[in-house]
Amino acid sequence: MKLKITQNQLKNITKISLIICVIGIIVQLFPSENKFKYQFEVGKPWSYELITALFDFPIYKSETEISNERAVMLKSYTPFYRIDINIENQQIDKLTNEYAKSTGNKPLFKKYIIDKFKAIYNKGIISSVDYRQLIDNKTSEIKIILPNRVTQNRNVVDLYTPKTAYEELLKGAPESLKSYDLNLFLVENIKYDSITSEITKNDLLKNLSLTLGMVQTGERIIDRGEIVTTDLFKVLNSIKIEYEKRNVSIQQSTLVIIGEIIIISGLIFLFFLYLNLFRPRIYDNFGHLLFISLLILIVVSMAALTIRHTTLNYFMVPYALLPIIIRVFFDSRTALFAHIITVLIISFMVDNASQFVLIQIMIGMVAVSSLKDMTQRSQLAQTALYTFLSYTIIYIAFEFISEGEIQRVHLQPVIYFGISSAFLLLAYLLIYIFEKIFNLISAITLVELTNVNSDLMMTFAEKAPGTFQHTLQVSNLATEAAKKIGANSLLVRTGALYHDIGKMKHPEFFTENQIGGLNPLSDMSFEEAAKVIIGHVNDGVEIAKKNHLPEQIINFITTHHGFSKTKYFYNSFINANPDIKPNDSAYTYPGPLPNSKETAILMMADAVEARSRSLGVYTEESINNAVEQMIDSQITDGQFKDAPISFRDVETVKTVFKEKIKNIYHTRIVYPELKKN
Repeated sequence: MKLKITQNQLKNITKISLIICVIGIIVQLFPSENKFKYQFEVGKPWSYELITALFDFPIYKSETEISNERAVMLKSYTPFYRIDINIENQQIDKLTNEYAKSTGNKPLFKKYIIDKFKAIYNKGIISSVDYRQLIDNKTSEIKIILPNRVTQNRNVVDLYTPKTAYEELLKGAPESLKSYDLNLFLVENIKYDSITSEITKNDLLKNLSLTLGMVQTGERIIDRGEIVTTDLFKVLNSIKIEYEKRNVSIQQSTLVIIGEIIIISGLIFLFFLYLNLFRPRIYDNFGHLLFISLLILIVVSMAALTIRHTTLNYFMVPYALLPIIIRVFFDSRTALFAHIITVLIISFMVDNASQFVLIQIMIGMVAVSSLKDMTQRSQLAQTALYTFLSYTIIYIAFEFISEGEIQRVHLQPVIYFGISSAFLLLAYLLIYIFEKIFNLISAITLVELTNVNSDLMMTFAEKAPGTFQHTLQVSNLATEAAKKIGANSLLVRTGALYHDIGKMKHPEFFTENQIGGLNPLSDMSFEEAAKVIIGHVNDGVEIAKKNHLPEQIINFITTHHGFSKTKYFYNSFINANPDIKPNDSAYTYPGPLPNSKETAILMMADAVEARSRSLGVYTEESINNAVEQMIDSQITDGQFKDAPISFRDVETVKTVFKEKIKNIYHTRIVYPELKKN
């Protein structure tokens, strides 16, 4: 038995898979370590909730205190050096041999030289580097380890370096003795004993305590509004150290991952539930779901990247890009809802989450409100400016609340806000890229397409001038109706301009392009004539694709007649052949039916505008009747059953059409002619 999966089931499986992928990727992006998510400074008020000790922990001394105590303890520390007595004898013997060679073994100054060498070596010669280090460390005394392991203290000032030893040797020496290179025999005989010195130092520092006391579990630490004193700072810093130590062992435990999955799953589920309940057109389109999910992942990824790299700041991320781009392609509510969900997810990664959430939600509101319809490049620059100003004002307000003094306000984050706002200018490029990848359409593209001076529109006006004028009137009617019922007026205006471009192929077959003379359709059978008229839909699609028009605009071309009939030829056939059943399919447009408010409005506007041209008399009654009859017949035929348009919307559209057509065909006064005398 084969398992059959319906198309709807396949769509649901695909959506569920997308949700699982989004959740999985975000969980992987979460920082692997759990940080202490509170910021605090001495003298600042605590801006978070009440903190109590969740476990016992010691109060650690500050680095300054530890350094000071270490320095005090090390004042009694004396470094150890070893003296090599063999060097003295070796150098004296070497000197004696050299002296004997040069003087012929004469006893000139020999006793003086040897006595001086013994006196100098007895005090000790230390390297210049070690001597300078002892002086810099203000060490006045060292311990000398003698060969018998006995130690003796020796003042540093009594020690010689090779240079001072040579100077001491030459003091009071005869001039003739100074010509000898006696400095070659003055070698260091005292050297630093690092092993003994370090052991002694470590034994001394064992008594250094790193803590001041203990905090017991459940003990109150600090509450919102309290000033962080020096003592409280030590306690908070201690709990931070212990918290991060403890979390090293559980940073990727099963419970942590489960908690992250639950939170992220809940937020993502709420967003998809919102789309399902309130934006079914987006929810039913997998491409749209994929696009919005990708945007959320991009913003979360950028935030995670900055958090992991301490040289960056998470306020540099252009969070407002998400609501701006979604607003351009969809609507304000969806943009703001997606932004809030994303900000809530990121808040679990950052410190001071409450401040972050409040700032970013307000920034999202500013971005969406300042970009009602992005029809010009300058609007994006204005939005970036408004975002930066809002960031700065809101942040400074938070600082005023937490600091209470202007002097204590930190302005470093303002630079990060400037970087974040500058990145918003990339939205224009991203919008273009996303349009091409996900087959979306933005207000900017729609504005460009409504340019009647474009090559396609100019060709349209030249080849089919009557049809072109018809599309302009339809566009005006549809735009006004769309504004009244809250539809996308720019989209319906653009779709109206292109809905009849297929008539360019054979303009002579359509009455609005005929100026008197014989109608070519008169020489054809009713079916052939109907086929020619119906063909302008497929011709329009062909021309639209050739000129790379978006699918959303092509949708207006295919749906503006729905499954209606070419009633002129259909009724004419029945009247001429009452005993023959007509081939309904030969007289019926291929459809599909209008599937949105915008395409439904266009169908009504197109039919009403064409009907208004055939009125013999333009009175209020005739116009009202024409509009009512035309639209009611479309409703009766079921042309709007796939469109999300209500009866109230239809009545509003009728009212708009009636008023507009009355204005077009209003009665004018007759100017009197001059009477001839």
